[in-house]
Amino acid sequence: MATARSSKAKGRLGQQEIRDAILKTFPELEPDDVRSTAMGQSGEDIQLSPKARGLLPLSIEVKRRKSLATVYDWYDQAKQDGQYEPVVFFVPTGKSG
Repeated sequence: MATARSSKAKGRLGQQEIRDAILKTFPELEPDDVRSTAMGQSGEDIQLSPKARGLLPLSIEVKRRKSLATVYDWYDQAKQDGQYEPVVFFVPTGKSG
């Protein structure tokens, strides 16, 4: 069974992967435009600057799990966390994008 520490580390890695993918896709953005939120902090998992929000009007919730059993809960969480279009990024544990 995964420990809380390893679960948070997996979650943090997932957030960083999505942050990096956004920065790679939008080279006009700077690292400060797209930030991974600290684990355990409420709100969106990826914080976007106004400039980034102009390109991606999304409320981003990142999950790194083996299964999609609770995808609807994740979507509801993304919807609740922000005022923008909710989106959930799912990266299966042990897989790379």
